Amino acid sequence: MVQATVEFGRVALKWRALAERRRDHFVELQRSGRWKHYYDYGEFIRELREAIAIAQRWAVIAPKIASKPEKRKEERKPPAELPRAKAA
Repeated sequence: MVQATVEFGRVALKWRALAERRRDHFVELQRSGRWKHYYDYGEFIRELREAIAIAQRWAVIAPKIASKPEKRKEERKPPAELPRAKAA
């Protein structure tokens, strides 16, 4: 059961990545103005909004696993004083 869950998570993350790449592609088309070669304005806006909505849906379905927070480097404390030898 655990293996199936892990496999589903892996596949879902791939679909999420695909949706994000598609969204990024449309954003780049918009930034560069190349969208004018392929779409009319209304069609392009419709496709862009759909790509954004799908990427947002996949972000909810398959959230990225948060990487472990970096361990903070503990403040360097001066070394504890060594015990002094007892006077003889």
